[in-house]
Amino acid sequence: MQDHEDSILSAPKHTPWNKGKLIGAKPPLWPKHVWSIRTKLQIEGRIRDLALFNLAIDSKLRGCDVVTLRVEDVAPNGYAVARATVRQKKTGRPVRFELTEQTRQAVDGHLQAAQKKPGEFVFTNQRRPEQRHDDAAVRSPGFGVDRRHRT
Repeated sequence: MQDHEDSILSAPKHTPWNKGKLIGAKPPLWPKHVWSIRTKLQIEGRIRDLALFNLAIDSKLRGCDVVTLRVEDVAPNGYAVARATVRQKKTGRPVRFELTEQTRQAVDGHLQAAQKKPGEFVFTNQRRPEQRHDDAAVRSPGFGVDRRHRT
């Protein structure tokens, strides 16, 4: 009996995975980080990503709200407006935010490059039409089939 107790006491203790690590909400980006990200996106010519990033920073909306923005929300007459109002998905409350000149230019550039029209989402999938797999032959062979009948 004594040997069993000794082996339990001498066993190495398990250290938690988060010992010494900061957990919880991440700190916000510093202005120098925001500017470095913007600069990198501009240098690489990533118009869509720059517009997405700038709009997310200016609006302070959740990601699910930013990607569901429609053209008429930010550019009702073809050009980005100085102020926009969007209803949040989670809370249902309207949020009013201002778009900086830099963000308006980025959004306008994206809307022109992507040839967006009112009613469309501002940010859609980046796939090119030739990369889409709408063809029935490309879909999963077991789609819509009961599992017992799959081979």
